[in-house]
Amino acid sequence: MSNKFRSGFVALIGRPNVGKSTLMNEAIGQKIAIMSDKPQTTRNQIRGIYTDDKAQVIFLDTPGIHKPKSKLGEYLVKTAQNAFSEVDLILFLVDAEEGLGGGDQYIIERLKGISTPVFLVVNKIDKVHPDELLPFIDQYRNLHDFSEIVPISALQGNNTERLLDLIKDRLPEGPMYYPEDQVTDHPEKFIMGEIIREKVLELTHEEIPHSVAVVVEETKLRDNQQTLYLRAAIVAERKSQKGILIGKQGAMLKQVGKLAREEMERLFGYRIFLDLWVKVRKDWRNEFQYLREYGYRNEE
Repeated sequence: MSNKFRSGFVALIGRPNVGKSTLMNEAIGQKIAIMSDKPQTTRNQIRGIYTDDKAQVIFLDTPGIHKPKSKLGEYLVKTAQNAFSEVDLILFLVDAEEGLGGGDQYIIERLKGISTPVFLVVNKIDKVHPDELLPFIDQYRNLHDFSEIVPISALQGNNTERLLDLIKDRLPEGPMYYPEDQVTDHPEKFIMGEIIREKVLELTHEEIPHSVAVVVEETKLRDNQQTLYLRAAIVAERKSQKGILIGKQGAMLKQVGKLAREEMERLFGYRIFLDLWVKVRKDWRNEFQYLREYGYRNEE
């Protein structure tokens, strides 16, 4: 192996809720993508940047590939599939606990026509007995010629160092695309909006998580640059959802705001004044105007 610096783009693909965001956060060493046990948490292509003295790995955490039920869903799937041909390496994450399903077979079919190398990353191995692992892997090995097969637990950090070494070995020689201390190319405003959305996902149930967008409308430093004022709107599709998001005497909205503010202060290192409110945009997930306004744009 050459001692020259290596760099490249690595797509994380897989069904919803297989641990793509968890793996990227673990590899980078800090949280930049929101995590939830609810599927389709990632809506934009999040770039996470890992840099050491030998390589720079730019991870693209794509939305989970699923059968779309709205224009937003179509956008999410298209975003994920576009990543297949734009990267140097693909990590196809599968859930050891869930087993081979129709969603995985659909993704494998999509992989057959591309020349980009693909690693099969078997996640959540801490959830299954070791004896179950080899038969599970054989099911996938029979369907596609993977460049590497790596069992990991992203949440526990098991075997993630080895995966990172294999990724770096596979990347081409290239430049440092980003400064070595940069961990994402998304602006702080985007990360703040995602943190608020994560807290909504944590605290609400059923139809609410998928029908919510967060728009950061204003950020301004106050108190001699000591406090960041942040005004953000949580966008729901129906009035009934607005009621749930606000909660009895505003309790739900206060709790979302409290958790989001605490996490932002830990992450960004300054005091946050969070002005949070809820508005209704009927059926926004099927309206191109709102999809564009809230940052979901298909790049043609």
